[in-house]
Amino acid sequence: MFLAGLILFIGIHILFATARGVRTTAISTLGEMGYKGVYSLLSLAGLVMIIRGWPEASTALLYTPPVWGRTVTIILMLAASIAIVAAYLPAGRIAGALKHPMVVGVKVWAFAHLLVNGEVRSVLLFGGFLLFAVVDRIALKKRGDEGRTSGLWRNDVLPLAIGVIGFGLTYLYGHQYLAGVALR
Repeated sequence: MFLAGLILFIGIHILFATARGVRTTAISTLGEMGYKGVYSLLSLAGLVMIIRGWPEASTALLYTPPVWGRTVTIILMLAASIAIVAAYLPAGRIAGALKHPMVVGVKVWAFAHLLVNGEVRSVLLFGGFLLFAVVDRIALKKRGDEGRTSGLWRNDVLPLAIGVIGFGLTYLYGHQYLAGVALR
């Protein structure tokens, strides 16, 4: 179930990121809202399958994470949190520098988790998301999507504050609740 969910979730994202003709046909057939609804339902189904299949997925060790990986992961996750928040707020210097802050945030999040998780299911999960983010960035570049342009520096205050607070809450409480792994 885990692998099927991962293939569904990542597959639907890669399909519509790279096969723009398929996306255009889906929108013209279903309408914008219908397309978004089907896309969301398929994504949600994949996510539910990933979560439900996670406990039974293989925990065989592929590699032993480096000792320094935990420290680097914490730093990278702070950066990923800020990047992801910057994707949803008015552009400042952060969003302008990253161009596609959500894609950058997902790449950093996935890479950081690969530094501290060497078992099969984690490598498939985080490697799959990293693969998607890399493919998505290539697709964005290919179709000429230059991403966000720099805005006022004051627009960086909110992404920094929300990113740091969100990271802190996740570090202290959320990760245990979401992933079953305490970080402190």
